[in-house]
Amino acid sequence: MSRRRRVHRRLGLACATLLAVTAGLLLVPALHVAPASAASLRVVGLGDSVVAGSRCGCEPFVGRYADLLQSRTGTGVRAANEGRPGLTADQLGDLLRPGTPVADEVARADVVLVTIGANDLQPALTAWQAGGCAASCQADQVSAMRAHLRVALDRLAALTTPRRPEVLVTTYWNVFADGQVARRASGEAYLTWSDAITRAANAAICATAHQVGDRCVDLYRPFKDDGTTDPTPLLADDGDHPDAKGHDVIAHALAATPPPVRASAGGSG
Repeated sequence: MSRRRRVHRRLGLACATLLAVTAGLLLVPALHVAPASAASLRVVGLGDSVVAGSRCGCEPFVGRYADLLQSRTGTGVRAANEGRPGLTADQLGDLLRPGTPVADEVARADVVLVTIGANDLQPALTAWQAGGCAASCQADQVSAMRAHLRVALDRLAALTTPRRPEVLVTTYWNVFADGQVARRASGEAYLTWSDAITRAANAAICATAHQVGDRCVDLYRPFKDDGTTDPTPLLADDGDHPDAKGHDVIAHALAATPPPVRASAGGSG
């Protein structure tokens, strides 16, 4: 056999072998592996600096809740935190107008977490610091907050009809600063007054949530029990925002509610 024929034969065998291997590979079913980031449930957090995790330097409760929900259901969960420091209920309503990025995010949600209302009451605090804000003053401010909250929750409901997600609306342990920081800065009279307006605000928040068909999640008792427990261990150094332990308490309070119905049906994809 000539050298040229030997070379051609070897090339022919190599090509045949390659074709056989390729054919074999084509007969093997393709293995689809979902990316680790794929999520079946979507959680969206809406609200003020508590939601945003201000002054904490930690994972805010929105992400912690998503982790707990994933552990509980065995379903992948993706969390989007749309919290904004200083946000009022009125401003939240604006964010939920159709066509905004926040509205688009909410429209795909399986769970929406809402903490809002404290910043709406800032005028009451200003009035108290200037000389006082009695029951009628408090009632006016809480009533205005409640009206704005109703608009926001109605818009949220309109965005998510007919596939309504679970909407969990929280209350507050205090709508202003609390604990030892507040005691040192403003005294016992302030703590008594701020507790009173907080209780009124919480009642309004829950009533409004229930009117819309949302679930109200109490944060007052987990932080302060019946009002006699000092929440300082759960607060950041400003006395106004939760620290890492506080965010964990909030996440567990939210996770104690029933999981979304779609968790058992594979989520939203």
